[in-house]
Amino acid sequence: MAATSAGKTYHHGDLRNALICAAVDLAGEGGPERVVLREAARRVGVSPTAAYRHFDGRGELLRTVRTHARRELAASMERAAAREPGADDPVLAAERRVTALCRAYVGFAVEHPGLYRAAFCVPRPASVCEPGPARPPAEPEIRAYTLLREALEALTALGTARPGARPATGAAAWSAVHGLSLLLVDGPLRRLSVQGRGMVVEATLAMVVSGAGSD
Repeated sequence: MAATSAGKTYHHGDLRNALICAAVDLAGEGGPERVVLREAARRVGVSPTAAYRHFDGRGELLRTVRTHARRELAASMERAAAREPGADDPVLAAERRVTALCRAYVGFAVEHPGLYRAAFCVPRPASVCEPGPARPPAEPEIRAYTLLREALEALTALGTARPGARPATGAAAWSAVHGLSLLLVDGPLRRLSVQGRGMVVEATLAMVVSGAGSD
């Protein structure tokens, strides 16, 4: 599902998709706090009653937006990895893939902060969203973590990682890029210049790669 304007996607019989598109737009504009079923209905041009025929409430709509945002994050990482030039040295190629995936992860957060926040929010009965912890997910749709873990395991398989590092390497790397993303989006690092931000990102990525391959 493309996150396009709901007014352009809605037509008779496709109200659910139109509401999702409107909610994705709202998240992109202001994060998960902006995702409200009544506002999505207003943007589509239907009554809240019609919207509630497709969603039980804000929580269900927000969970749908969260899944969409996670898929978009993973797709951006896969595109970045696919653009990475190959290398004759398999270790170098594996390191480039890890770096490309991590860089795209942080880049998505910086370029789409509202969707990034929505991707890791925790819908609650009281309609409160908070950033989720950077740990191995229980939900299968977090492909961003899977991509990073698999890339690091491929690097490990080449014999560059220290013995016993495999089980926790993916979670540690994800924690690094997730934490950096939050600092850049909502923390003190958001005040960095473009140049300063780039330096911090590259230093973090170098640490992730070297941590996976050091003895």
